[in-house]
Amino acid sequence: MTPTTRTVLTSDGVALDLHDNGGQGVPLILLHGWSQSKAMFRHQLEGLRPRRVISFDMRGHGESAKPMSGLRVARLAADLRDVLDDVGAPQADLLGWSMGASVIWSHLELFGSARVRSLTFVDQPSAVVAQAWMSPAERAAAGAILPAEGLAALAAAIAGDDGDAAVRAFVRGMFTGAVDDDLWEFVIGEVAKTPRRIAAPLLFDHGAQDWRSILPHIDAPTLVIGCDGSHVSPESQREVASRIPGANVHIFPREVASSHFPFLQNPAAFNRVVDAFLRTVDDAGHSTPVE
Repeated sequence: MTPTTRTVLTSDGVALDLHDNGGQGVPLILLHGWSQSKAMFRHQLEGLRPRRVISFDMRGHGESAKPMSGLRVARLAADLRDVLDDVGAPQADLLGWSMGASVIWSHLELFGSARVRSLTFVDQPSAVVAQAWMSPAERAAAGAILPAEGLAALAAAIAGDDGDAAVRAFVRGMFTGAVDDDLWEFVIGEVAKTPRRIAAPLLFDHGAQDWRSILPHIDAPTLVIGCDGSHVSPESQREVASRIPGANVHIFPREVASSHFPFLQNPAAFNRVVDAFLRTVDDAGHSTPVE
C-alpha cells in the first residue's frame, strides 16, 4: 500500500480528513486531543513503520468539517466507529492521547471491544473534573485537574471575546518550563484550526466525564503512558493502569520528555515504547505479526 489521504464520511454526513501511511499488518489508529489534530502524530506515521498507522482529524478539528452538531465525546466515539468501518480491518490497535483516550473509553462503552486488538492511553485522567461526589483521595487518584466551577469558567473564557488568549494560556500550561519556539508555534497553529465556538462546548462535555467505572471492564491488552513533566499527574496514569486488568504503565521522566506532548518532544523515545508494547501483542498471538 502507498500513503493516502482521504475523506471519511460519518453516519451523520460529516467529512473527516484521514491519513493512512500505507504500512502493513493490523492498523494502529491514532486519536488526537481536544483542539489538536492528526498532525500531532507527524513523527509516528513514519516512525512506527512498517506498521500501518492511521490518523484522522476529529470533527471540528484540523482539516475536517466543522459543524456545530455532535460536539460531544459520545458522537466522536460514533465517528471512530465510522472510521473503523472505512478502514475495514477486522481489528485495530487504538492509541488515544488526552481527549482521544476519552473517545476510546466512550467507544468501548457504546460499541464494545470486538474490533479492538490493543489499547494505548496517553496522559489522560480518568476524570478531568473533581466531581462533587468524589472524596479528596478519589479526586487525587483520578488526576482531576479542575474543580467543576473551573471547567465552566474555562469554557466560558474560551467562548468569550478573548478566547484565543484563554486557549493559548491553557495549552501553554501543558508544558513544564521552556518550550522550543518551533514546537510551540506548530502546536498553537494546529490549535487555531478548531474554532472557539466548537472548542468551548466540546471541552465542557469532555471535562465533565468520569470514566473510572469503564476501566475495570477493558479486556484488551493495554498500555498507559504518562509523563513526569505533564500537567496530568503521573500518579493518575498509574491509577488508570491499576484499574484495567493486566495493564502496563510507562512514565517518561523529565529528562526524556517534560510535557503533555511526549510524542512531539521526544518522538524516538515515544515510538520505542509504543512499538515494544505492540510487539508483545504481536508475539502473544493476538494477530499475525507485522513482517
